[in-house]
Amino acid sequence: MTKISIQQLKTSEPGFEAALTSLLNRNQEQDQDVTEVVGNIINDVRARGDEAVIEYTNRFDRKKIASNNAAALVIPATRIKSAKKKLAKEQIVALQFAADRIRKYHEKQLTESWQYTEADGTVLGQQVTSLDRVGLYVPGGTAAYPSSVLMNAIPASVAGVAELIMVVPTPDDVVNDLVLAAADIAGVDKIFAIGGAQAVAALAYGTNTIPQVDKIVGPGNIYVATAKRQVFGQVDIDMIAGPSEIVVVCDGKTNPDWIAMDLFSQAEHDPLAQAILISTDEKFLAKVESAMTKLIVDLPRADIIRESLQDRGAMIVVKDLTEAIQLVNRIAPEHLELSVDNAQELAKQVRHAGAIFMGRVTAEALGDYCAGPNHVLPTSGTARFSSPLGVYDFQKRTSLIACSEEGASNLGKVAKTLALGEGLDAHARSAAYRVK
Repeated sequence: MTKISIQQLKTSEPGFEAALTSLLNRNQEQDQDVTEVVGNIINDVRARGDEAVIEYTNRFDRKKIASNNAAALVIPATRIKSAKKKLAKEQIVALQFAADRIRKYHEKQLTESWQYTEADGTVLGQQVTSLDRVGLYVPGGTAAYPSSVLMNAIPASVAGVAELIMVVPTPDDVVNDLVLAAADIAGVDKIFAIGGAQAVAALAYGTNTIPQVDKIVGPGNIYVATAKRQVFGQVDIDMIAGPSEIVVVCDGKTNPDWIAMDLFSQAEHDPLAQAILISTDEKFLAKVESAMTKLIVDLPRADIIRESLQDRGAMIVVKDLTEAIQLVNRIAPEHLELSVDNAQELAKQVRHAGAIFMGRVTAEALGDYCAGPNHVLPTSGTARFSSPLGVYDFQKRTSLIACSEEGASNLGKVAKTLALGEGLDAHARSAAYRVK
């Protein structure tokens, strides 16, 4: 068996800071060629609408749709409904189980409108409304991400979004029944068989066939991510997600096989994914490394895991759990496992993480599918200022102000003074008209 190659670090050794900085150096430079290609596609879709979308779909997804047959881009409702019938019963049960848990969790996030009345009768408040229409991007072809459908569509549905439009590429006309079934369970209204930057552009600007949306959510490749970045402002987006990440903090008392597989579960996503184990027990790290070598042999994505761990992975020895949490807050990981005693207490010290999995039996993989909280999480250190996708991402807040005559007079005096100080005379006079 070939030994797993993964970097070993100790906080007590000279050079640790430089090594950690190098490990966490997330290259955010954009590929200029990709940026230019995506920009051209977006401009073309804006100019030619359905015709351009069909042209790119034929080219990239190996289809032969006539330029005037935009209806061929629509996946019919009958096809969506029939998807369930093609799946094994346990798959439908699993999808429904996950959907129910995700919905129950996100219903707790609903924000209500509120207002209060001041002593002089002035009313102030906040009106909460949902977005009108949201676009969901789902990767397609040989990949199947029904969990992504559930995690993106259900919060929007709970928020009260009136219409949910899904786009999913279907290269060589391969349509994934799990994805369609998940869309039906989650309440998706329309599905279009398109993908790539052209799908993002169509959602952002609209075509004769594809409706314009207010927000685009969902994962995709570098072309999709770049397109989302370029249309932001025309529409809102969820986030620009980077490769998957996991940090596991373990005190050495958990089964090494469990920890090894938890690290694998994120490393198998992508060679650029990052898996880091932090422990107070150096001997335990050796046990996990041995477990990795043993367990990787029968994994279909072993080559991807090896590359990820070799290039981006690490095992770090710390002096105590306090130092471990300091490292966690510096890394601000997408996923954090606290495989220790009193994990819930330790979690209170964590300021920066997308999701925290507490306790030895709480595998991160559960959060990817059916625990309930959203698996769309901030990556690349953005957990320092960003949050998981949720119902609040599909709601807007509007301020409410209704002055009484007394309130308008009192506020008008202050507003006049401040407006004159800013040199804005019309503001000052507008406020002063209401002063008694």
